[in-house]
Amino acid sequence: MSGLVGYFVFRDGDASVAYLASVFGFETVVEQRGDAGELWHVELRAGDAVIMGGTATDEQAADEPWGRPGGHGLYVVVEDVDATYERAIAGGGRSVFGPEDTEWGTRRARILDLDGYEWSFGSYQPGQAWG
Repeated sequence: MSGLVGYFVFRDGDASVAYLASVFGFETVVEQRGDAGELWHVELRAGDAVIMGGTATDEQAADEPWGRPGGHGLYVVVEDVDATYERAIAGGGRSVFGPEDTEWGTRRARILDLDGYEWSFGSYQPGQAWG
């Protein structure tokens, strides 16, 4: 493991980013938006601290086990996404989505651990501007 990054699924991504910027001084490093301008993905940095997030889709809101559209978890940078996923499932974890290639040339997966906590992991290193 070479990094650990918190991530959040926001009810309103733009409002949450503005709030985190005003409270903690986070600055946007990367953002991706959908066709209608909705915030799909954002990476924020304040000093050495990096977090990721995005706005909940209707499907995410419906699937949220606590009955609210916001979610959270940890993102772990790993060398072998497929092997990490296989270990997680073999150990009793539940798949949120299996290993997949991303459009930006990395690989990722997401699971729920034995207590229902969400773990996302991949080969992407957050917190760096895309070039």
